[in-house]
Amino acid sequence: MKTLGGVGLGWRRQLAHYLDTREEGPDFVEVLAEHLDAEGPLPVPLVRLKERGVPVVLHAVSLGLGSAERPEPRRLAWLARLAERLGAVCVSEHLAFVRAGGVESGHLLPLPRTGEMLEILAENVREAEAALPVPLALENVASLFEWPEPGLSEAQFLSGVLERTGARLLLDVANLHANALNHGTDAREVLAAVPRERLAYVHVAGGVRRGGLYHDTHAHPVPEGPLELLESLVARLGPVPALLERDDHFPSADVLTAELEVMREALARGEARWREARAA
Repeated sequence: MKTLGGVGLGWRRQLAHYLDTREEGPDFVEVLAEHLDAEGPLPVPLVRLKERGVPVVLHAVSLGLGSAERPEPRRLAWLARLAERLGAVCVSEHLAFVRAGGVESGHLLPLPRTGEMLEILAENVREAEAALPVPLALENVASLFEWPEPGLSEAQFLSGVLERTGARLLLDVANLHANALNHGTDAREVLAAVPRERLAYVHVAGGVRRGGLYHDTHAHPVPEGPLELLESLVARLGPVPALLERDDHFPSADVLTAELEVMREALARGEARWREARAA
């Protein structure tokens, strides 16, 4: 897999002008597969980013790797075609359940953390890996509920998926922050379980508390929690690429630039701690 670095931003049509006119960065972008036509023309601003040499990640939400049904060949072929046309560095997808019997959930639903689920995931992931022309990265999801009596912690579950497949990890620290608040997930255990050689990149996003639960909205400013997790991850592993997701309530250019700068500062603090530990 080609190496990503620095701070990236999720490509959205509402952010195309911002991305197109920035003199510096982004260091990479992530494009939602479901927003593109595999055969039709690519959006012109996205083509210009490619021509500037900005690395592109293809991000999907509809493959359904957490289903007992195998990934649909037509979906895999569609992702493979898009990845080739974009010159994507990798394809990323979620460790989630999205459909059964042709019925779509409309959400990225959490998976039961069991050994049986790990085996199902491993088979589906290996099938997807074989069909894609670039590496596959798997993302942890945020949820408002958990399955009863999980047999594995989130850290053990993620480690189990990586042990059984050749996939990389897309660690979403905003999702991890949400699960820590909503379910008491041990975020530090998850960070400690991340192998540097398998980490593709990191997601950061904003959210808000509603009705006693934290919602990962991608529509609000990034709170301190995900930034602290990002800093702690870098302090342990060294520099990592991190990308900001924004899907609604798009802020002004100045506000967005400031939010990206806050991410850079968190990365810099983490790297300083990492260097100090190495020099000790």
